[in-house]
Amino acid sequence: MIRLIDAAKTYRLDGVEKCVLEPTTMTLPAGRSIGLLGRNGAGKSTLLRMIAGTQSLSRGRVAVSGSMSWPVGFAGSFHPDLSAAQNIRFVARIYGVDSDELLAFAEDFCDLGQHFRLPCRTYSSGMLARLAFGASMGIAFDTYLVDEVTAVGDEAFRAKSNSMFLSRMSRAGAIVVNHSPEVIRQLCDSVLVLEAGRLEYFGTVEDGLRRHQENLRGPLA
Repeated sequence: MIRLIDAAKTYRLDGVEKCVLEPTTMTLPAGRSIGLLGRNGAGKSTLLRMIAGTQSLSRGRVAVSGSMSWPVGFAGSFHPDLSAAQNIRFVARIYGVDSDELLAFAEDFCDLGQHFRLPCRTYSSGMLARLAFGASMGIAFDTYLVDEVTAVGDEAFRAKSNSMFLSRMSRAGAIVVNHSPEVIRQLCDSVLVLEAGRLEYFGTVEDGLRRHQENLRGPLA
């Protein structure tokens, strides 16, 4: 379960303010896969980072019960001079899971061959994406945070990663940022809509998509 308690976020730069989230108190149900929709620049990724605990709030707090992933597919925390294997062991220690099990899963799932034991600075962006997705899927979190990424790599790897992601979602909750209505319909059973700092929760996907489309047709607040 995720609770926003008088949570708000405003950026101030050169005398200009941008409100990402007005003061909001809301409880999101556990075990639901929730799509997060909003215009480009509305602050969806910022809100996701606030929920993850990696972005500060201007006021209020976010309370989380159960384990929560970092944003799925995020590769920014891998040390470039360490190998995939070394980075995976570090992730395992941080999250308190068996390092041998996570290493075995990631090596098999990511299919990086000999590169798995070479420094990450030698990887292409696609290889890093594979590693990040594999590390995310290797831990059975209660809630997954997904920012635009659900499958990466070539066609075969995308099919494998999509299957794994759907398997994880069958036993966990998620907050999914994606601009595709088809992806939201496939992965989610409810929707959050962020518009001009206002956050609304809809218990059905179609109601949330309808509100989002109404917002897009209207003027930017």
